[in-house]
Amino acid sequence: MQNYYNRTLGLVITDGVGFRNFIINDFVSEALQVFDRVVILSFLPLEVYPTVPDRVEIVPLRPSDERFLTWMFRKFKEVAHMQRHAKHNFGIRNSLQRTRSTAWSPKGIVNRCIYVISKIFHSEGVVLGAERLQYNSFIGQPILEEYREILLRTRPDVLFFTHQRPPIIAPLLKVAESLGLPTATFVFSWDNLASKGRMAGSFSHYLVWSSLMKAELLEFYPRITEQQISIVGTPQFVPFIDSRFTNEREALFRKFDLNPDLPLIVYTCNDSTIKNDPVYLDFLGSFIEAAKLVRAVNVLVRTSPAEVPGRFAAVAEKYPFFKWNYPDWKVAKTPFTESWSQRVPSFQDLCDLKSILTHAAFTINVLSTITIDSFLFDKPVINPVFGNGTNGYWDDQKYLKFRHLIPLVELKASHIVTDEKQFLEAINRLLLHGDDKSAQRKSFVDMQIGVSLKKVNQEINASLIRLKK
Repeated sequence: MQNYYNRTLGLVITDGVGFRNFIINDFVSEALQVFDRVVILSFLPLEVYPTVPDRVEIVPLRPSDERFLTWMFRKFKEVAHMQRHAKHNFGIRNSLQRTRSTAWSPKGIVNRCIYVISKIFHSEGVVLGAERLQYNSFIGQPILEEYREILLRTRPDVLFFTHQRPPIIAPLLKVAESLGLPTATFVFSWDNLASKGRMAGSFSHYLVWSSLMKAELLEFYPRITEQQISIVGTPQFVPFIDSRFTNEREALFRKFDLNPDLPLIVYTCNDSTIKNDPVYLDFLGSFIEAAKLVRAVNVLVRTSPAEVPGRFAAVAEKYPFFKWNYPDWKVAKTPFTESWSQRVPSFQDLCDLKSILTHAAFTINVLSTITIDSFLFDKPVINPVFGNGTNGYWDDQKYLKFRHLIPLVELKASHIVTDEKQFLEAINRLLLHGDDKSAQRKSFVDMQIGVSLKKVNQEINASLIRLKK
């Protein structure tokens, strides 16, 4: 006899971050308290998934190749969106400049034309018109029938996209709309709205981190109504309060060969688009070599999960006393244009991260999301940004003008340093006395994350079940 499930959630996993946010953190088990069944529609291969409960089915999705016409309309949509908002938003203006092509290939020439035309025509109506043309360009592609058969067979009541931007989700979104299936998406990063391009499409409902992100969504997408938005926090940090993710100090110090009698400084790297990480590590190493720190320390460097660690080979050789944490995010498959997005974290890696943040004296990073991670553990953060575009360093001070980072600057929640002297003084001050910024750290976290971590999964599932017709 065929089982009949009255409430089925379709959960679309596109990348390693979605896997971290909605698979590793036990979101699915909590979803099964609200839904009778969960169907995971996955662009990641099946072998990356752990054993799942009986009421969970994992269905692999084949990504479609983007045709030139589809790319053209999508590109126009994204660029016109940025043109519309660039004047009053430095982050979007920066993204607009960064994505302008200088090539003379067919795509490069079209890209140039798009930038010229969209500078004049970029109303919200024009943007949505380009999106309709993009979606109409899917007609006749075999992938639509393939997705349609999957959705008709699995019969989800709600289709939840765990990332709002990847172009690969657009054909699936079109099929869902044609079937009258309610769709929801999660805005998965704090900077996605105010410094990135357009979403992949229009959804029935939007899940956001906070009131701040809700206001940004209404600003950048004026056709979205308040009733279409739910504030749910973010599952990104839920493992930090989950007892399954261990954080023993002795195990951490033994694993990375750290001296248990010395304080731990943690430097976390961005990906290679942020050029100055090796520079700041060089300064930190030279401070230690020259005995400029007020006391001996451990230094643990955690590289970005989005790249291989070769960029730091020279630093590692020069300063052998640095210890290294290379995140255990394995590449699941490589045919994607952005193969880094297919890196999938291990359970142990999240244990390592939780343990590192628990036992760090303070952390150092160039204005990345790890600032929020550190604040959740009430750890001081130093943000070095030496480059101003004219002093020989790569310009990272520009990020201080990005919308999502302005509150960090205004609250003075971290120690932002702009030269070698300030960097050394901040390190020594924290080693000697710590700081008095705990209240500012909490204010910043409360501003960015609008729901208690204990309630995040519950709020997400409550929002999704309300969409069931």
